[in-house]
Amino acid sequence: MPAFPTPGALPETTADLVVIGGGLGGVAAALTAARLGQRVILTEADPWLGGQLTVQGVPPDESRWVDSHRTSASYTEFRERVREHYRRVFPLTDTAAEDPQLNPGAGFVSRLCHEPRVGALVLEEMLSPLLSSGQITWLREHEPIAVERTGDRVTAVVVRDIVDGAECRLRAPLFADATELGDLLELGGVEHVIGAEARSEHGELHAPDVANPLDQQSITWCCALGWEPGHDQLVPRPELYEKFATEVADFWPGPQLSFDDVHPITLEPRTRPIFDGDPADHGRLEGVPDMWHYRRVRAQRQMLPGTPGDDIALVNWPQIDYWGAPLLGVDTVQRARAEDEARQLTLSFVHWLQHEAPRSDGGNGYPELRLRGDVLGTGDGLARQPYIRESRRIRAQFTVTEAHIGREMRGTHAGSQIFEDSVGIGHYRIDLHPSTAGRTYVDIDCFPFQIPLGALVPRDVANLVPANKNIGTTHISNGAYRLHPVEWAIGEAVGALAQVGRERGVDPAEVHGSRSLTAEVQDVLRDRLGAVLEWPDEIRRLEDRA
Repeated sequence: MPAFPTPGALPETTADLVVIGGGLGGVAAALTAARLGQRVILTEADPWLGGQLTVQGVPPDESRWVDSHRTSASYTEFRERVREHYRRVFPLTDTAAEDPQLNPGAGFVSRLCHEPRVGALVLEEMLSPLLSSGQITWLREHEPIAVERTGDRVTAVVVRDIVDGAECRLRAPLFADATELGDLLELGGVEHVIGAEARSEHGELHAPDVANPLDQQSITWCCALGWEPGHDQLVPRPELYEKFATEVADFWPGPQLSFDDVHPITLEPRTRPIFDGDPADHGRLEGVPDMWHYRRVRAQRQMLPGTPGDDIALVNWPQIDYWGAPLLGVDTVQRARAEDEARQLTLSFVHWLQHEAPRSDGGNGYPELRLRGDVLGTGDGLARQPYIRESRRIRAQFTVTEAHIGREMRGTHAGSQIFEDSVGIGHYRIDLHPSTAGRTYVDIDCFPFQIPLGALVPRDVANLVPANKNIGTTHISNGAYRLHPVEWAIGEAVGALAQVGRERGVDPAEVHGSRSLTAEVQDVLRDRLGAVLEWPDEIRRLEDRA
């Protein structure tokens, strides 16, 4: 057991629920709990809310049924508020404005590709009345620095104001770790896992033979690019440019500064140019094979004629996946070096695009491309933080494995495991990007799945729960449970769990251990919050060919 700080004379604030981390899970937990009548303290190290959606610059990765089979009333509310923001504020064409499933960027990674800054605006708008009433206290730019424990109970979390260094002790009956890397698990000595488990631990078909804590998915430092002929803001050649222009990983067809990569499912080499045809023609339909349209978040063709500006795309492409070193299980110096190299990889790729990339219309270099940091709230054009695919994960009362959701392990038409304690649903392929251990993609078909309450309950701490990618999954199953709507559903479940625990005076483990109390959480989610906890059987058994 680590030595925990001795309480001192710090300013203290109390609430019914303390949520550390303002990503989608943290926002959903705070929003849900506050709407149910609880007082919530929400902290976030960044000035923006939204985590992977905004701070990390990744448009929502969602299931194909996101518009037809809505899984959460509040997540649907967020999505519709984004669309309404564009209808209300942007000079859209009549066709775009009247489309009930408006996709502002007309990108095809999602049915709702939008600018990260718009997502941050909408999330803050959703919290606004609760901030005004005092139901939610939002501590912007605060990071956790200590967790105080007595036995199996967390008594407080100490946070520090990043701007002025002031510290504050936060107290509550229940704490939620919604940080991107599961910071409270480390600070509080909560039993957890990092990296890859051995196949022998859970019997997963695609797990490695030997456990490796440093086998972690690559991170990506995303950026935004605009098409702006005539600009003069070219990216200088980064210090590590030559490294990324020449080094070749064993599993990759060549250097990362190219249009070559591998198909994540077949692992066959492929070439995907940034533009398919005339680079100045961005008016084509969704579904084209080039990279530009994949995560485009502003489509000029959706604007009225004469509207200033042009297309903007977010770059979260395989060429900027950084697999050189892990972020977890290393010291702060090593982590800082990894983050710096990830940034340099992205800047090197943009420099290559502007100066050396083979053009689809002949010649080399696309000087028309410009970094658009304003879309991400930064001065350097890169996202505010790297895109984190893998976190510390709690040792949970129940661990979701590949055997519960993977099509190959379960059989062609078996469908996913049905969990009687389901508190939400989601769907995404088991999608693991190349790792820091030299492993290539692991991309596995899986069935639409449920989120079991047991995966949100730690084994060894009574009043702290995960509210992000840090739930009880494995290295393998995390690849499906790490996306935007699933993270939101996890946070929403935490808010409902906090409400039942508050009303009944019990901890999460007691709720999970009681069929009737678990049913109360499910009733809150279904009846009061409009959440969906199970897929129709005809969807649950479907194969995903995405």
